[in-house]
Amino acid sequence: MTSSHDHPRGAAVTVRPSLSRRHFLATTGAAAGLAFLPPAATRLWRPRAAASTYPFTLGVASGDPLPDAVVIWTRLAPEPLEPGGGMGDVAVTVQWEVSATEDFRRPVRRGTTTAHPAEAHTVHVDVRGLDPHTWYWYRFRALGELSPPGRTRTAPARGSVTPVSFAFASCAQYEHGWFTAYRRLAEEDPDVVFHLGDYVYEFGGGVYEAPDGNVRTHVGGELVTLEDYRRRYAQYRTDPDLQLAHAAAPWIVTWDDHEVDNNYAAQIPEFADPAQGNDDEASFLARRAAAYQAYWEHLPLRPENRAVGPNLQLYRGFTYGDVASFSVLDTRQYRTDQPCGDPGPVAGCGEEHDPDATLLGETQARWLEDRLAASTATWNVLPQQVFLASTDGEPGPRDGGNGDGWDGYRASRDRLLGFVAERGVGNLAVLTGDVHNHYLADLRRDFEDETSPVLGTELVCTSIASGGDGSDRSAAYERLRPENPHLRYNSNRRGYVSCRADATTLRADFRVLDRVSTQDAPARTDASFVIEAGAPRAEPA
Repeated sequence: MTSSHDHPRGAAVTVRPSLSRRHFLATTGAAAGLAFLPPAATRLWRPRAAASTYPFTLGVASGDPLPDAVVIWTRLAPEPLEPGGGMGDVAVTVQWEVSATEDFRRPVRRGTTTAHPAEAHTVHVDVRGLDPHTWYWYRFRALGELSPPGRTRTAPARGSVTPVSFAFASCAQYEHGWFTAYRRLAEEDPDVVFHLGDYVYEFGGGVYEAPDGNVRTHVGGELVTLEDYRRRYAQYRTDPDLQLAHAAAPWIVTWDDHEVDNNYAAQIPEFADPAQGNDDEASFLARRAAAYQAYWEHLPLRPENRAVGPNLQLYRGFTYGDVASFSVLDTRQYRTDQPCGDPGPVAGCGEEHDPDATLLGETQARWLEDRLAASTATWNVLPQQVFLASTDGEPGPRDGGNGDGWDGYRASRDRLLGFVAERGVGNLAVLTGDVHNHYLADLRRDFEDETSPVLGTELVCTSIASGGDGSDRSAAYERLRPENPHLRYNSNRRGYVSCRADATTLRADFRVLDRVSTQDAPARTDASFVIEAGAPRAEPA
């Protein structure tokens, strides 16, 4: 959501996979970054002369870890911003390798796959037969070239009480700032990273301005066609900090709106604008099909999760031993239209109480309830997109809020929180993005009753870059706090949230960068909270 926010290359070189990643991460300066990053990530890495020959300009990635499996990804794109990535209309054989050591002297899995032009020469290898909770290294070879190495980790097996460290992030508007927060996130060595949406933005160059101006420019105009979306993903994935974060740990991803169109709801665009591919439902679904195809192509999702026309199954679950059950939600694809007009407020309209309005759709809502009911993990974690807690900004009786979030779909929120209360679902932690601010919120059974029991905690991460440098506190928070005492913390800086969960506690560190308008800014912890198992309300650490 936008309207409601406070608002290189040349001759081949030998990749040295035996380079210590920890040594790289502990070393500052450009030279250290060049040792690990893909050749196309910076002009200093390779001479410009052979710019059209090296295929791994977009780096590598891994994702969707299971106790015995993980997906590894790359795309062949010697000219990433050109049509087809400069690959032409031919299929290419790609070799892949997974090793137990970073020098690749102990390979555990090897194979070949094919990069097809119909899928932008991307490869998604679902590597099976791995050991639980184990670090692995992986790489690819194609067209006589070797990719940079990546590192990944499988999930713990059922019964394990091994702690899990994870980070989550969202909202990376390329034009608004540098992606240093991705680099700082990678330096923390998480077991897994959750990305909660707005991985790319669909606006044409210069259309969406940060408050203090943009520092970079999107290539091209508003995204409508498949080639438009592919080029935008390619532009984002040439960023060296994003490449590093993908190469450092497996990612579990879900989308929000900007991967398609601002504030869209299922098959309904925000604006009926023919220039945006939004003049009727059929044209918008064609645009959505292009966007979903490009999303699957460029992120480490399993082959069976590929888009089928304007549909892509993205809600899914991951179990990390007996410590955490992650139920990843999709609050875009199945929702009904926002109430009260879009992007208008909810206050006074009444449509927010429509019992037929849904944010998740019936099938996903039942799937979530089944997972919560069956969970035996200590922590029940919901990585999702939009604010679950009430964000009423209207003085007096609470009838306001953000119509694009759960405030606009009160029947869906009441159903979820009612299920949690009635079934005694414990240790609920909701991970949220979207609003370009850090927040922490108590999740009450009834947000209109301050004595209503707390059922869990919502942890909201700020943006990677969207909104520019920001400020220590948001003007919106100062306005919201009197009407929403369950909102207990805020920062309007950019950053991410770093977490550690074990059998007794879940700790969240809200990490911020004071600047994204300049490169290589340090990160600091603005606030830390701890949730004790059995006590749903977070307390300052």
